[in-house]
Amino acid sequence: MLERLDLRGLGDESGDALAGLLPRPQAGDAVSHDAVRRLIDEVRNGGDAAVRELTARFDGVDVADTLVPVAELSAAWDRLSPGLRSAMETAHRRILEFHQSEAAIGHVYERDGVAVRSVNQPVDRAGIYVPGGLAAYPSTVLMTVLVARAAGVDDIVLCSPPGPDGDLAAPVLAAAHLCGVTEVHRVGGVQAVAALAYGTETIRPADVVAGPGNAWVATAKQLVASDVGVASAFAGPSEIVVIADATCPPAAAATDVVLQAEHGPGGRAWLVTWDDECAEAVCSAIGQIVDLSPRRVETLATLKADGFVCLVDGPAQAADVANFVAPEHLQLMCEGAEDLVSSIRHAGAVFIGPWAPASVGDYVAGPSHVLPTAGTARFAGALTTDDFTKRMHVVDVSEAGFDQLAPAVAELAEAEGLWAHAASVSRRKEWTTTGVRP
Repeated sequence: MLERLDLRGLGDESGDALAGLLPRPQAGDAVSHDAVRRLIDEVRNGGDAAVRELTARFDGVDVADTLVPVAELSAAWDRLSPGLRSAMETAHRRILEFHQSEAAIGHVYERDGVAVRSVNQPVDRAGIYVPGGLAAYPSTVLMTVLVARAAGVDDIVLCSPPGPDGDLAAPVLAAAHLCGVTEVHRVGGVQAVAALAYGTETIRPADVVAGPGNAWVATAKQLVASDVGVASAFAGPSEIVVIADATCPPAAAATDVVLQAEHGPGGRAWLVTWDDECAEAVCSAIGQIVDLSPRRVETLATLKADGFVCLVDGPAQAADVANFVAPEHLQLMCEGAEDLVSSIRHAGAVFIGPWAPASVGDYVAGPSHVLPTAGTARFAGALTTDDFTKRMHVVDVSEAGFDQLAPAVAELAEAEGLWAHAASVSRRKEWTTTGVRP
């Protein structure tokens, strides 16, 4: 079921040699940027009518009014089972507390009569995309909206694709109610990203668009990034790399390989080990677990297309593989896992030990589960409050500080041929008292 990659014997050159031996997808490889751009332009030019037509074309349902009445949100919450309501409240509390504690605080730098304050200002309006259609992801509502809330954003609009009946799943609506979102639209795909970025007659544009999705959604976010803030790098189909050895229960490792694969095609699922017996046992267990899964078809599609068992010489080479893949989720289920963390440079989130499956991170650990995929963890990280704020600097200069720094300003300005820049300091005291004279 998993394609076998044997990297043993590469020795010290393994880090450089990996580029020619391991597959690494590029963000949006499977999607035509021109096709996505045409869809975005349809919404920019056609507004609500284009959104309705594209929803009918891609989701197979005619949605005349995308806005979900607020009463439906609270009704969905009231209908939740006690167990699911308690689980959502637990997740809500932990996610909000984590991001509030992580939110950057103001910074002050003072030297030579100049004081500079860094002030984090939230954007006015955040657009949240929550995948849906054939599946429901209330956890993504929590993992996106609450990050924006912790950043100080008050105005939040949420879009999610309608199901076959034209409605959104009750748990998604309930999660929106719990998070205090009152503007929810039944629209998904590229048309949702375009509507959030540029607006329509009924959806006001947002300052930032955040949330995971399929490759089309992720590509659309890339293409609107010149006009609107786009949170995270390429939050596309789910990925996981599990590094395991003989100390790891095979069934546990197998389940964790499968848990991200069950999201469906487009993702990646890797097992990396230096133990042949571990590889055989985990692969055998994967087959048994897939057979038990209600999402067997989606899981098999991912494992057959992008499932790998990678044999390496040891932990150091395993870390090289993980850094090359730069996975969304990296799970260390091996002896010395904590020590191995220092060798990991590129991963969206790292989970240590047998009691930390990535599912804990997906739901209740605290950090957002919106993570970089398709190798973009090489330069990007998880969704945080930073994605919903921008840093504003406040500069306060005393007269003594001005006197000390003015000569340097004048020299640099004159070197760049900017006369007024130089005059603003070299003649400031004269002009402050006498005014400009020819």
